[in-house]
Amino acid sequence: MEYVILIVALAVLAVVVGGVLFLRPGRRTLPPPTQTPVETRPGGATVTEEDQGATVATAPGPVTVAPPAPEIELPPPSAGRLVRLRARLARSQGGFGKTLLAVLSRDALDDDAWEEIEDTLITADVGVVPTRQIVDDLRTKVKVLGSRGPQEVRELLKGELIAQIGPDLDRTLHTAPHGNRPAVVLVVGVNGTGKTTTCGKLARVLVGDGRTVLLGAADTFRAAAADQLITWGTRVGAEVVRGPEGGDPASVAFEAVKEGIETKVDTVIVDTAGRLHTKTGLMDELGKVKRVVEKQAEVDEVLLVLDATTGQNGLQQARIFAEVVNVTGIVLTKLDGTAKGGIVIAVQRELGVPVKLIGLGEGPDDLAPFEPEAFVDAILGD
Repeated sequence: MEYVILIVALAVLAVVVGGVLFLRPGRRTLPPPTQTPVETRPGGATVTEEDQGATVATAPGPVTVAPPAPEIELPPPSAGRLVRLRARLARSQGGFGKTLLAVLSRDALDDDAWEEIEDTLITADVGVVPTRQIVDDLRTKVKVLGSRGPQEVRELLKGELIAQIGPDLDRTLHTAPHGNRPAVVLVVGVNGTGKTTTCGKLARVLVGDGRTVLLGAADTFRAAAADQLITWGTRVGAEVVRGPEGGDPASVAFEAVKEGIETKVDTVIVDTAGRLHTKTGLMDELGKVKRVVEKQAEVDEVLLVLDATTGQNGLQQARIFAEVVNVTGIVLTKLDGTAKGGIVIAVQRELGVPVKLIGLGEGPDDLAPFEPEAFVDAILGD
């Protein structure tokens, strides 16, 4: 009996000792509860791993989330853009129009008055020949009409200016694709006229009108030119083809058009390096760019960018460029920075080529299709 009691006692002792050993701390480590890492945002809001849509490490510390892709901008359509910019145009050109209206509204117009009108037109860079034609026509009409009110004077002057600007000139921008190939636009001009900016703004105009665009950075001599184009293109979703700095611009232009054909875009805009019209070698190179592009696609537009603030000095530049690459249209930039809006008349008369676009400021949407009537209305005011 004592032997049985001893065995039971030993068994109970074994159970007690085993339980104590099993419950001692440090013998078994439980996995910590799983926590979803969070990113703290301003205002105390949090973003969980599920919100981020990706597997994130569970190590402590801040979680880095990749920045979103830049949002593509949708520019306004080109229709009515010049009307929307009318106030800016009126501020720069209004003095010219108001002076003419004030003189023409006098009760008596003597020779001195007509000379003042002539001087005002010439100062505005209208040019000598068109100025004389405007003055002669106005003198004849004033003699026939006799007395006239302010509104009548305004209509007389408006009619003369529109006639000189050329309302019947075809100012269409040929940017529509032809079958399986895109329209090709070559942008040329001297240094500092704003060619690269014009290319970017033109891309915005076309995207606003529903076209797809590819940009060719054929200005390989100015490193910033390609970067500048990429910035413009990124904002509206236009791809940019660029080459190495100092590379062959004709090769870049060729590749841009080739890629435009392959990707089936509507329009390829090629930016070329600025060059002095007096440098024969550079002008020959520009001709080469055009010839190389034409090996695979017709060049639909050659737009010559002129700085309106240079006035009559820009006409010699224009003549040389027209001889080398057959300019189809003029882009007048910085027209908001000069009172010499008459350069529109002078350059068209000199080249026989229409002004198709005008730049009226530094904003991204300050490039507008040129509309003669809206332009003259802005000059003369209400």
